[in-house]
Formats: sequence, structure tokens, C-alpha cells
Amino acid sequence: MRAQFVLSEIGVGLRRNLTMTFAVVVSVALSLALFGGALLMREQVSTMKDYWYDKVNVSIFLCSKSDVTSTPKCAKGAVTAEQKKQIEDDLHKMDVVDTVTYESADQAYKHYQDQFGDSPMASNITPDQMQESFRVKLHDPKKYKVVATAFAGRDGVQSVQDQRSILDNLFQLMNGMNVAALFVMALMLIIALMLIVNTVRVSAFSRRRETGIMRLVGASGFYIQMPFIMEAAFAGLIGGVLACVMLLAGRYFLIDGGLELQSKLNLIDFIGWDAVFTKLPLVLAIGLLMPAVAALFALRKYLKV
Repeated sequence: MRAQFVLSEIGVGLRRNLTMTFAVVVSVALSLALFGGALLMREQVSTMKDYWYDKVNVSIFLCSKSDVTSTPKCAKGAVTAEQKKQIEDDLHKMDVVDTVTYESADQAYKHYQDQFGDSPMASNITPDQMQESFRVKLHDPKKYKVVATAFAGRDGVQSVQDQRSILDNLFQLMNGMNVAALFVMALMLIIALMLIVNTVRVSAFSRRRETGIMRLVGASGFYIQMPFIMEAAFAGLIGGVLACVMLLAGRYFLIDGGLELQSKLNLIDFIGWDAVFTKLPLVLAIGLLMPAVAALFALRKYLKV
């Protein structure tokens, strides 16, 4: 009987405040979708870092004849065979180094033509303008400075470059987008909480006579508050379900279908469906508990008799 009464009161409350309930559902859905999207974006950035940082190299560019007059670091002349041998031996002795690959000027020219052969400048580049280099793969890419400190400024070395620094700009941009999404999510969450509180207040005010009678006949505070809390929790749960649908649809249309980023950007290691599914229970739990807790605090004042 009590359960039937609570359910009937929930239905009455939802019908009386249908417009505000709809606004709560939409705001909760959008805020939780942004929350889930921010979590997935953070995981995507982490996945991309692991994928790309494992592939980046430290490049030690050697002085060529064309660098002698144009680059102060190569003023002593082009790199000699002895200097190349010494650099390679020293690299193999370093604990942080995984592999060392030598690239000649001809190989560098061939790679350049393969990558940029269609560009207008490609016809103006000759093999003698390309630099010899050592491509160094590290056990831990974060220890780039160990190599840079050891070889920057050495005779025969024109520069030491870390490919990781190029990727850092991309990851900083993605992290900035993630922070922006979290900011919008927080704003939407505040709006959702305000709507929930106002909806509960209106519902409590419209039924103040019934709740007053229930209090006078000895009904417990929890029994009186339960329909209002359940109304808010039900609206929040619907919003959470819609947020989950949006996350699933976003993953499908952005990566698998629609834009088909998975096939167009095959160099990016996208997060899988398992990453999305693991976030859904958290989104549903927040969608259910957040409105219920907000309603509980709002009812402390408005259900006093």
C-alpha cells in the first residue's frame, strides 16, 4: 500500500510539473553527456600519448658541407667518419637508448621525396642539401634531455631534435578542449541543480496541504519526502539514460560510422567500445543520485509544518 501511494504521488508530481521536469531531464542529459565526453577525451589523449610516444625518435642531425657557412655550430666543418663512429658508439653505451638507426643523406633525400614529392619545393631539393642523422629510440621518451645534453654542441652535430615536442602541442590543444568541456559541463550541472531544486520546491508548495496533514497524523519525515526525492531521481535517471545514448551515438557516428574517423585517420589509436561502456554506469549513478541528494536538501525547509 505504501509503495503504491509513493508511486502515485510520483506520477502526480511529474504531471503537475511536466515542463520543469522536461527541463531537468534535458539539462541533466547534456551535463552528463559532457561529463562522460570529457572522461572519454581524457582517456583518448592518454591512449594517443602511449601510442605515439612509443614511436617517436630523437634525431641527431649531423653537419653537412652546406651547413659550414650557414650554421655556426658547424663552423668547424662537416662531420667526419671518425666523429660519426664516435657518436654511434657513445649512443650504444647509453642506458636510456633502445635502438640507433643511421640515415644517410641519400636515404634522407629518398624519404623526403616519398613524403613531399608532390610539393613545389621538392624539385629544388638535391641530395647534397639533406643531412645525415641518427634516429634514436629511447626506452623512456621523457628522458630526451639525457641525449640532448650529451650530444648538443658536439663537433659534427648540427642539432638534436625531439619529435615528442611536436606532439606535445597537439596534446596541449586536446587537453585545452577537455578543460573547456569540463567548464561547460560544470555550468550545465549548476543549471540542472537549480532546476531540480526549483522543481522540488514548486512540487512541495503545491502539495503543502497534503504534506501538512500527513505530518499531523504522524507520518515520518522520510515517508513524506520520499515521493519528492523519487520524482527528482526519476527525472535524473531519464537524463542519465539519454546521456548514455548520446555517448554511444557519438562514439559510433564519429569513429565507426558517419564521419568514419577510424578509417580516415588510421594513424590514430582510437579508444574502443569498452572505454565507453565502462563510463556508462558512472553516468547513470550520477544521474540518479545527484537529483535525489539535491531534492533531499531542498526539502528540509519546504516540508516543515
